[in-house]
Amino acid sequence: SIRENDVVFCSGPSGSGKSFIAAGIASSDLHKDDIDKVIITRPLVCTGKDIGSLPGGILDKIAPYLMPMQEHFKYFLGQVYYGHYFNNDKICYKPLEVMRGSTFHDSFMILDEAQNCTIEQIKMFITRMGENSKVLINGDIKQTDIKKTSGLLACIDRLDGVRGVGISRLHYEDIQRNGIIGRILEA
Repeated sequence: SIRENDVVFCSGPSGSGKSFIAAGIASSDLHKDDIDKVIITRPLVCTGKDIGSLPGGILDKIAPYLMPMQEHFKYFLGQVYYGHYFNNDKICYKPLEVMRGSTFHDSFMILDEAQNCTIEQIKMFITRMGENSKVLINGDIKQTDIKKTSGLLACIDRLDGVRGVGISRLHYEDIQRNGIIGRILEA
């Protein structure tokens, strides 16, 4: 679906590989010079209790939220290549909350944990897409931490069948972590 479409929505349970696949394909495209940069974001929503204000600059504040994606990119690229791409702004972590007005050309844009986004946030993210770019939006619609209706679910429902938009649905049997996770989530 990622190869065949410009915008892809991927939903599925924890551990089914949504973020891992996104990082793998983005790493490959970056390494082959098919794209110029990877843009990674996610909503800054805590699970359960709020952790309060974090110290430091903007990247320091979002670093804990983006650590899982960083680990995926290091897995696919190795520490040296990851460091090279990151230090040369080829892998960029951007807060979703400050993206309005940006345009990303020749980019692979990833919105991770999108079950915690509103439809307005997802719409804003998609409309940052420039020429020769791909957008991948993923999340687990059964694990939303926001009180509003998940924008991910709304977009999947509304955009299914739109030319250039792919919808990928992963299930419990797709879980790649410990096998008990699927049984627990299903129960």
